[in-house]
Amino acid sequence: MRLVLASASPRRLELLARIGVVPDRVIPAEIDESPARGERPADYACRMAAEKAAAVVEPDALVLAADTVVAVGRRILPKAEQESEGRACLTLMSGRRHRVLSAVTLRDATGRTRHRLSTSIVTFKRLSTEEIDAYLASGEWQGKAGGYAIQGRAEALIRALSGSHSGVVGLPLYETRALLLAAGYPVL
Repeated sequence: MRLVLASASPRRLELLARIGVVPDRVIPAEIDESPARGERPADYACRMAAEKAAAVVEPDALVLAADTVVAVGRRILPKAEQESEGRACLTLMSGRRHRVLSAVTLRDATGRTRHRLSTSIVTFKRLSTEEIDAYLASGEWQGKAGGYAIQGRAEALIRALSGSHSGVVGLPLYETRALLLAAGYPVL
């Protein structure tokens, strides 16, 4: 049984390796990732994972896709590309809880799709201007949902985590493993 990962994320490949899974191919999904007007964060994450899985056509293979969304209330935070976006995200989350929603979709060779959603609650300490400046200077925030990477320096700024650490990194392993096993894919 062949497996295709519909993502170019090196973090997702690393996470899959933790459960003994090495995809046969990596084909990044090319889709519009803009949230719909008024779309709730969980609905957005699930829609993105499903659309990524649907966008990758690979006959006779399982296609695994995921999407991770950082949300404060109903507000979906961007994948920070500019320093100003990273600063705005970190300032907003400073001293507060936020949700990280990681959706996973698995499409089998018959076209059947299975979906899972992991929701984690992350609480940053109250961040000083110096801490935000230092984190932004590290560059880790670039291209990351909510402007931070929990698997790097930001982990030292997080006061509490309730939920899936791997989900916050970008691929909830418990949910992913369950989907793969349900489809008959061998997993540790």
